[in-house]
Amino acid sequence: MKLADELLALMARDDETRARLAADGSLFNGYHPEMERVHRENAARLRELVAEAGWPGATLVGEAAASAAWRIVQHAIGEPAFMREMFRVLSNAPDVSRAEVAKLEDRIRVFEGRRQRFGTQFDWNDAGTALELVNGVEDVETVAARRAAVGLPPIEWSRNPEAREAPPDAHARAERDVWLRRVGWRSL
Repeated sequence: MKLADELLALMARDDETRARLAADGSLFNGYHPEMERVHRENAARLRELVAEAGWPGATLVGEAAASAAWRIVQHAIGEPAFMREMFRVLSNAPDVSRAEVAKLEDRIRVFEGRRQRFGTQFDWNDAGTALELVNGVEDVETVAARRAAVGLPPIEWSRNPEAREAPPDAHARAERDVWLRRVGWRSL
């Protein structure tokens, strides 16, 4: 199987699993074990591919497959070391979307409990009425320039909810915090 085809197939499996679990509502009850398994298996395979051929940038595999590789990294939330390693790889790769690198950096920072640099990660507010930035943004005065420099549009400070998952309750947030510590995103 060609590298591009394999990357697209890995991401298709992720998308199919996510859609199926969302349809029955089970996706939203914590980190679903089946979804976690797909994410871990995809991360393991991408790790092998990167070790063999380097980062699969757009020149090598095309835009769609390169974006699929990035999404595999974004979804590997149970693998802090892998996400951090791939962030370093992507940060130094010549053939990657700088906006995708920025989104990965923000995702890692959110999981670590730090402020974002680019303001790309949103979650429901406590009232469940809007999507808001998670953990805030550092140097808010210069965030517009940082976003523009990597090709991101101006930030939307609050978003109205769309037909998406329901906001987590306090119990779910507490479980998420325990999970973040268990997998290594935060100190015990």
